[in-house]
Amino acid sequence: MRTTITLEPDVQALIRAAMKERGISFKEALNSAVRAGLTQGRTKRRSFVQKSYSLGRDQNFRWDKALEVAAAIEDEELSRKFSLRK
Repeated sequence: MRTTITLEPDVQALIRAAMKERGISFKEALNSAVRAGLTQGRTKRRSFVQKSYSLGRDQNFRWDKALEVAAAIEDEELSRKFSLRK
């Protein structure tokens, strides 16, 4: 692919130094620099695995209603605290 790019002066100096040092063309120096920059520090990501635990066979509690139960417990506690203040 052909494209036009504008290099900062310091980047241009680095590319020219790589060309001279390695005896390669501008195209080769630029491609290797871009490739190195884009692949540097990439590590293979491990997939996330959620640990799960058995809650036992007999469940007398509906977990889909847990927030409602928590709200009811909180309401009871607030009622108890207010009745103690009177």
